[in-house]
Formats: sequence, C-alpha cells, structure tokens
Amino acid sequence: MTRSAGGGAAPKGRSRRNFAGARPVMDDVAQLAGVSKQTVSRVLNDNPAVRAETRESVLEAMRSLGYRPSRSARSLASGRTRMLGVISFDAARYGPASTLTAINTAAQDAGYLVSSIALDTADRNTVVRAVDRLSAEGADGVIAIAPQRRVGRALAEAHLDIPLVVMDNALGDDTPMVTADSRGGARLATEHLLGLGHRTVRHIAGPTGWTSAERRAASWRETLEKAGAEVPEPLVGDWSADAGYELGRRLARDPDVTAVFASNDQMALGALRAFHEAGRRVPDDVSVVGYDDIPEAAHLLPPLTTIRTDFQEIGTRSLRLLLARIDGREETGADLGAVVSVIPAHLIVRRSTGPAPA
Repeated sequence: MTRSAGGGAAPKGRSRRNFAGARPVMDDVAQLAGVSKQTVSRVLNDNPAVRAETRESVLEAMRSLGYRPSRSARSLASGRTRMLGVISFDAARYGPASTLTAINTAAQDAGYLVSSIALDTADRNTVVRAVDRLSAEGADGVIAIAPQRRVGRALAEAHLDIPLVVMDNALGDDTPMVTADSRGGARLATEHLLGLGHRTVRHIAGPTGWTSAERRAASWRETLEKAGAEVPEPLVGDWSADAGYELGRRLARDPDVTAVFASNDQMALGALRAFHEAGRRVPDDVSVVGYDDIPEAAHLLPPLTTIRTDFQEIGTRSLRLLLARIDGREETGADLGAVVSVIPAHLIVRRSTGPAPA
C-alpha cells in the first residue's frame, strides 16, 4: 500500500509526491488521469495522435491538481527549448528596433522566448561568435537581421545546424529570406517626384554595403534612366540626421536642385533643416521624400512624404517562417513557402512634396 506523507494511505489516483504544499508534477497528472507520463507529454505538445477523450482526461487532471507545466518539462517532452535566437545589427535604428519588437510579440504569442544579440560590428568573427552562443544556449532556430552584405557572408560561413531565417540578405541556398521591397519603394518615390514635374531627382543614399541602401540607389537610377531624366551622382550618407543635414547643405547651394529623395527619414529630416536654414522653402522650392515612415514623419514641418515599410509584417512573417522550418513544414499563403518573401512598400504623400517651381 502506498503511504501518504503523514503515514496514512494515499487517496486512490494520487501520487506519493502530491502531498500538502507540494507542487504537482507530471507523474501526478499521469497517475490521476490513468495514463502514462508519455501521454501527458503528448498532450502538453498538442500531439494530434492523442484521442480526444484521453486529452480531456489529462487536461481535467491538470485542472484538478492545479498543474502548470514548466518550460523545462515542455523542453524534455518535445526535445526543444522553445527559445529562439535573434541576431541584429545597429539595433537602435528605427527599422531593426521595430522589427525586433514584432518578432518578440509574435514569439510570445507562439509560446517562445527570444534571446537577442545586438552586434556593434559586422565582422565575421563577431557574427560567428553570436551564432555559437545561440547554439550553445539551445536555440531551436535563429532569425538574423542582416542588413549588411558582409553579415550575410559571415552567416553563410558559420554553418548553422539549426533552422535559420535571414532578413535583407540572400545566402544563396534554401535559407528563407524576408525583405522589404526597397527597389519598389525607391521607384515609387522617384516616380512621384518626376510626376510632379521635376526634371530630375537628387538622391541622399544610405551607406555602401547595406543591401537596402544599394537596392534603393539602383532603383532610383533605373527609374530616372527609364524616364529619360538626368542621372546625377548620389550623395552617400550614414543613415543619420547629421549626415542628411551636411549633405542637404551641399544640395541647398545648388539652385537647380528641386527634388530630393533620401534613403531614410532621419537623413530627410536633416535635409529639411538644411533647406530651411538656406532659405529654400519646402515644398515651394524643393520637394523632399524620405523612407520608412517613422512615427515622427507626420509631425515634421512640413509633414514628410515618405515610403512606408511594414516592419511589423517583416518581423511577424520571419517568425512564422522560422517556426515552420522548426516544425519541418512549409507555410502556405502569401508566398510564405517561398525562399524569398518580399514585403511591399507604400508611398505616403504629405506636404513636403509639390509641383516643380516654374
């Protein structure tokens, strides 16, 4: 006969570990439900092979005992840690920060924790160390926010042996990539300004080596060439408002400049200040378009015309693709099963753009 903690007989269907004040464990649930511990594990992991009546019996036992499965119990039952890794670069910028927030929210909804590593440099050794750390922590999969080409090369050389989803950087194999449509967004911005009668469009580009900056600059150039417009040399910035201001001062000294497309909103913001200080009115003398649609864009003077990037969708879709790979399946719908998943860009017209001056 099984004895209780107080020396008496334990009630039928109760484990010897389920004494007063003790936290119930999986064995207690199995004994009360009259099933094996493996069956409890299958219920915890939503295994479709468990019969409906058995599942309900186990769930009722959990409710009766007040059982709350620990993360370690779920990990042992499934062979997974239910932890995901995220590697990000330049995480303080609006785009990466917004994407990381979306990933965290989607992961939490799916019952996963996220371990994030923000990199200050994009050299190969730093990237490989980050991959090794996440692997050592037992991450079930990794999302890499990899905006620079050398980060992509380092990831390809890291030979990660768990599922990987990459943003903005194709690795040249079947690794899923999620990216915003930078080429389409730049085309919309340039066509908008040309459609307002401007003879050409000057470009404040993002830094060399950043895939989004290179795609936007290439699309801006192609759009001008297709329209038969002059293609001036782009001015290269570093994504900061300071860079936009300094480059904007150079553009403000040229009376022929009537339209400017900046590769992000922060550089556009700096350019707006430079034009204001030079006495160049926006949009009467110069029209300005930014990129990303940061929350402050609608509150600038004048409100900024920009290209909206759906960072929420980028983060959420990356998470869904990673979970699909972890589960050994392919997502369907909205091209989620594709190796490259492109999120459309949208033109948001505000008062920083207008007809070309006569």
